[in-house]
Amino acid sequence: MNPDLQLAVEMAERAGQLTLDYFSHKSLQVFTKRDATPVTEADRKAEALIRSAITSHYPADGVLGEEFEESPSINGRRWIIDPIDGTKAFIHGVPLYGVMIALEINGLVQLGVVNFPALGQLYYAERGGGAFLNESPITVSPVADIREATVLYTEKEYLLDPPSLHPVDTLRHKAGLVRGWGDCYGHMLVASGRAEVSIDKIMSPWDCAALIPIVTEAGGCCFDYAGRTTISGQGLVSANKAIGTALLASINE
Repeated sequence: MNPDLQLAVEMAERAGQLTLDYFSHKSLQVFTKRDATPVTEADRKAEALIRSAITSHYPADGVLGEEFEESPSINGRRWIIDPIDGTKAFIHGVPLYGVMIALEINGLVQLGVVNFPALGQLYYAERGGGAFLNESPITVSPVADIREATVLYTEKEYLLDPPSLHPVDTLRHKAGLVRGWGDCYGHMLVASGRAEVSIDKIMSPWDCAALIPIVTEAGGCCFDYAGRTTISGQGLVSANKAIGTALLASINE
């Protein structure tokens, strides 16, 4: 494990332990941000902890996080942080939230770490090195028939929107099983072969940067609604190789 990945893993574990000190506590303080989404004191303290460690080890690196202003990079390296992905789950005492850390170098995401502290599950990957769950290699599932596939979604609008002919939206009518196990948890179920597709219709860079290297190194694919692999697109779809390839072909048509 190279030093960058080792640091990311250590930071995700430390921040994860910090969040557990607040998890399921009735005294947890919850605030509302300008975009009307919730944030807790645990989100802010976890991101501050991660930022402090990065600055200590790599003072020239940039940092983009959800809760504080971006610190610009002066060397082409940028860490991308979501201290608690799934804040609403966290607030409600649901253990499906994750601490996410990614490293982007010259515009390309090189590694990703997703820690689920309440589950004891740590996913990580670096470009060209494979994907792992608690040090064991993981791969996406081989399912190729959408009728046998499990499709996951985060936003309820995925099911409530008016009918759409977009290939990603029509999966809801074709899949064998459709479930709302969302946020980073859903994408990691795809990476570890326990679901075939995970869909987020609204994403920010910190929501998806850590997910993409893990899913792709596990043999899957990630793309937005326009079929592009990017952390700045319209939503994010993670899929196994077979179904993802078919989806991309349909989008490109």
